[in-house]
Amino acid sequence: MDRIVIKEDIIPEIEELLILYNDAEWFTYTNNSIRLKNAVENSLKVLTAWDTDELIGLIRVVGDGQTIIYIQDILILKKYQKQGIGSTLLKMILERYKSVRQVVLMTDNTEKTINFYKKNGMIKASECNCIAFMK
Repeated sequence: MDRIVIKEDIIPEIEELLILYNDAEWFTYTNNSIRLKNAVENSLKVLTAWDTDELIGLIRVVGDGQTIIYIQDILILKKYQKQGIGSTLLKMILERYKSVRQVVLMTDNTEKTINFYKKNGMIKASECNCIAFMK
């Protein structure tokens, strides 16, 4: 990870976002590039990971930054995964918002994602006697 640079509050160009989100196969985001760009621009916090001038990762947070944050997206290009980049981005966000009472995220129910978040100190809502609802 020596050559990887983390940047704060840099909003990537739409073409860069499309490459990253398409690589993750998050096509619901990429089918409306204007909405994707607006979503990232209107986030509370955006951290990006770069290999020289190539966008290779992103984490974005929504919320009030005081009592709740929601980690909306965390993506790393597949060819850069398992190098600690995602963990670094997540740790930076958790450190920045360590005084926030509620940190929430919703993710795919796969062994890969569960292991990633558990490895980074997060727990399932069910372990806190909580339940999540969505529509």
